Amino acid sequence: MKKLLLVAAFVATALGAMAQGTVNFKNSTALANPVFDTDGTTKLGDSAYVAQLLWSATPTGTFAVTTMSDGSASVAAPFRTGTGAGFWNLGSDPVRLAGVATGAAASFKVQVWNPADGATFAAASAKGGAKVGESSVFTVASTGGAGSPPALPSDLSTLTSFSLKVVPNVPEPSTIALGLIGAGALLLRRRK
Repeated sequence: MKKLLLVAAFVATALGAMAQGTVNFKNSTALANPVFDTDGTTKLGDSAYVAQLLWSATPTGTFAVTTMSDGSASVAAPFRTGTGAGFWNLGSDPVRLAGVATGAAASFKVQVWNPADGATFAAASAKGGAKVGESSVFTVASTGGAGSPPALPSDLSTLTSFSLKVVPNVPEPSTIALGLIGAGALLLRRRK
C-alpha cells in the first residue's frame, strides 16, 4: 500500500511539474515577422546574432528568461542566413513557462544582440557601437499544454517585426572634463 501511495505521489508531482504553459520560440517565415537590421529594411541575416525570449504573467510585470521543456535554461537562438534572413528557429523543442498555467495567457518580449558585444542583452546594450534590438511586449492569449492529450505549444503569432538600433557611444567622464578644461582655457585666452 505504501508503494502504491508513493507511486501516486510521484506521478502527481511529475504531472504538476509538466502542467506549465508552453510556446514555440520561433518566428517562421509563415508568421511573417522578421527582425530587421539598423536600416529598417534589410532582414538580419548574421548568424552571430541571437534572439532570446523573456516572459511575464502580465504585460507590465517583471520579465524573466524562459526555460526549455526539459527544464534547462533557455538558449539564445541564432539567426538564419540567406533566404531565412530575419528569422531564428530554435527547432521543435517548446519553451516552458514556469508559473503560467497551461492554457493561460502570458506576455513576452524578444531581445536580440551579438554575444561578441556582451554575454547578455544588458551587457551588449551598455557597449557603445553595439547593435541591439528588443520587440514590443506582446501577449499570447492561450499557452499550450492544456487538455488531454496536452495541446501543442502556442506560436508567437502576435510578435511584430522590429529593427536593431546602434548603442550610442558615451564619452568617458575624463574626456568630458578635459574638454571643459580646454574650452575654459580658450575662453580665458580670448579675454586677454
